[in-house]
Amino acid sequence: MSSGFRMSDWTAGYVADISYTYGYYRELNPLALRLAFLNHGLFPPEAMTACELGYGQGLSANLHAAGSVTEWYGTDFNPTQAAFAKSLGEASGARIHLFDESFADFAHRADLPEFDYIGLHGIWSWVSDENRTTLVDFIRRKLKVGGVLYLSYNTLPGWASAVPLRHLLTEHAEVMAAPGRGIVHRIDAALEFAEKLFALNPRYATANPQVVERLKAMKEQNRHYMAHEYFNRDWHPMHFATLAEWLEPAKLTYGCSAHYLDHVSDLNFSAEQKAFLNDIPDPRFRESVRDFIVNQPFRRDYWVKGPRRIDALEQTEALRRLPILLTIPRADVSLKVKSGQAEANLAESINNPILDVLADQQPHTLGQIEAKVKGVTFAQLVQAATILVGLDQVQAAQDDQVIARARPHTDRLNTYLIGKARGNSDVTCLASPVTGGGIAVSRFEQLFLLARRQGLQTPGEWAAFAGQILRSQGQKILKEGKSLETPEALRVELEGQAKMFGEKRLPVLEALQIS
Repeated sequence: MSSGFRMSDWTAGYVADISYTYGYYRELNPLALRLAFLNHGLFPPEAMTACELGYGQGLSANLHAAGSVTEWYGTDFNPTQAAFAKSLGEASGARIHLFDESFADFAHRADLPEFDYIGLHGIWSWVSDENRTTLVDFIRRKLKVGGVLYLSYNTLPGWASAVPLRHLLTEHAEVMAAPGRGIVHRIDAALEFAEKLFALNPRYATANPQVVERLKAMKEQNRHYMAHEYFNRDWHPMHFATLAEWLEPAKLTYGCSAHYLDHVSDLNFSAEQKAFLNDIPDPRFRESVRDFIVNQPFRRDYWVKGPRRIDALEQTEALRRLPILLTIPRADVSLKVKSGQAEANLAESINNPILDVLADQQPHTLGQIEAKVKGVTFAQLVQAATILVGLDQVQAAQDDQVIARARPHTDRLNTYLIGKARGNSDVTCLASPVTGGGIAVSRFEQLFLLARRQGLQTPGEWAAFAGQILRSQGQKILKEGKSLETPEALRVELEGQAKMFGEKRLPVLEALQIS
């Protein structure tokens, strides 16, 4: 179709007049695959060379490069995003090589190594068949035997009912928006039009009531995210089996889901559904049926070029050697879990003894935890750890030697990011050498860390430091949707946050070697 967004040829139909969000995606961390692979009896390879294709603002790639000893490469077509990403790499001094080339140009560079790990997050569904062909050929040539591909994509049937809505929105932006208006205005106009249409009770909406709720959710979403999620020229949700056919030339085999809650059948299926799935011998067809049962809209998967299976003894021994740690305050841990349509309360008798061991915020192997908890089987321990990782409350940890080598790079990158927090709240993650990746740290928490680095020692001093930065830029705090207008209200709010930070968050960040 013609380019209603006035995109030049270099964009290949991808939205380029509004920057991508500064998101961090922990599934891209190669360390995250260890427990997932071991859960499925697969050998988890070490990633010494890694590549991210379509890195956006480059936050994930840079956090993973700084937090590990892995050498990272990557490309993103947008030079503005590439410039920001490269500035992070220069700040950290980590081994990372980032380019602003198209997939086709990058794929034919002569200076690229073979990779142990290749990651694509939010790329596959939003590019053309020509680009997908290029990506598969690159993976075929550059992923080592035994190497892992992480791939996320929009999935059918979960998106089936909403495909017409997306078409309506993009068609409106194409033909109805005022010429010369920016993409944000076009998005707002398209959403307003769709809302008026749905108010007329069209049969499409009454036949697909979930689409009405999806439209409501869209109105609340970040417009930068909306532009890149829905308004590109290419947008192709895909069945699992179709994706598997695409990846066949690269000799890839499906390994397992990178979304840890998918690993726990009881959270996703009834007893009858589990039995139904277990009766399907073909793994590819079984995944397709699974997606129908849960109405899967988005998949995050690991694919392997020559998977190595391990026997039950090797699996258990490797699991016992796996170190994990609690990455949030013990008091903040929730034992409520929701996966798909199911909600459950995790068993306190199993989880609390495990969490009590992890409460010191230090890494412990599953074998060490097993030795300290009573009345919990090893299988229950592994499942509990899997769920807690899926809830982003626990993560895998690196060994001490890797932590020591990564720490200078994470310190430099965090210093750079904390400095940028003085002016904006774009980046809300910092790098941990313990987990090899990013940890959520809000703008105010980053300002409190900066205050500590400048010798200020009390929550009151940290709050005053942050307040002065906000006032110097005319910035205000929103609380419960309302702006805090008076200096006193600002002081009280910041002091409360600083006190909470000192009591709960700071010990965690110190344990993660971020502070």
